[in-house]
Amino acid sequence: MRRLMSAGLFALLASSAAHAADPLTLQLKWVTQGQFAGYYVAKEKGFYDEAGLDVTIKPGGPDVAPEQVIAGGGADVIVDWMPAALAAREKGLPLVNIAQPFKASGMELTCRKDTGIAAPADFKGKTLGVWFSGNEYPFLSWMSKLKLSTQGGPDGVTVVKQGFNVDPLIQKQADCISTMTYNEYWQVIDAGIPADQLTVFKYEDQGVATLEDGLYTTEAKLADPAMVDKLARFVKASMKGWAYAAEHPDEAAEIVLDNDSTGAQTESHQKRMVSEVNKLVGGSDGTLDVKAAENTVAVLMGGGSDPVITKKPEGAWTSAVTDKMKTLK
Repeated sequence: MRRLMSAGLFALLASSAAHAADPLTLQLKWVTQGQFAGYYVAKEKGFYDEAGLDVTIKPGGPDVAPEQVIAGGGADVIVDWMPAALAAREKGLPLVNIAQPFKASGMELTCRKDTGIAAPADFKGKTLGVWFSGNEYPFLSWMSKLKLSTQGGPDGVTVVKQGFNVDPLIQKQADCISTMTYNEYWQVIDAGIPADQLTVFKYEDQGVATLEDGLYTTEAKLADPAMVDKLARFVKASMKGWAYAAEHPDEAAEIVLDNDSTGAQTESHQKRMVSEVNKLVGGSDGTLDVKAAENTVAVLMGGGSDPVITKKPEGAWTSAVTDKMKTLK
């Protein structure tokens, strides 16, 4: 009897092992918020489970650099902006874009209209708030395109290192600040400055947009066919999450809030954020638009005497994962 029970137990354990979900860790670029709704939805609605994955989602923050996390083995895949990923690649970290959920850029420069800024030519002599930690690259390329020094003076611009808030604009410490269509712009509105008192320059409209919120892993991981299969299942389930978020934005926002351990997010702001982020995803299936990637490279190399990257990257993106994804049932 004991022998039969042992045999049965062994078979049960073997079966469980055979069907165990594959672990995968995702490192986000920023804190838990609607910007990443698709991933939280995919986890909450069981899309990762259906794909045979046990996904851990790690929030980011001001002290978290996704590139450093994956370099140190703390993640299998990261959400990153292509400028930061390409800059890291040129410095020796072989990051590769495996999918691009965001089709469009949400980055913009928001200015108080009472500063007299009505066009980019009016930036001369002004003070502009800029995010750093890798987020400054598109801005620096734009200023180079405009032939504006970022060292100040009447013929240049003074750059203020902007925290991840809108205080410099509200307190008139800067004439313009960096904002995202889905986040900080609305913080300005909520702070009491109406839209008709603002002038907004979207990077997309200025021809200096770069790809944001792509999914990246390392060349070493892509050399493993089993990992490519795992990543393909991850991307497919994630895009299913994004599609669900587009169809059920309010529910997606609630799922984000449920995963916000800080309690810092508000329902109204997250619902609005999910709605705006869905516009950037735009029904994407995760496939990278190579022309958009090449445009990002061109923008980053157009940095005058101090470009973000100095040469066209080779192997910085691959369709191996999304091609594999399209073969999955």
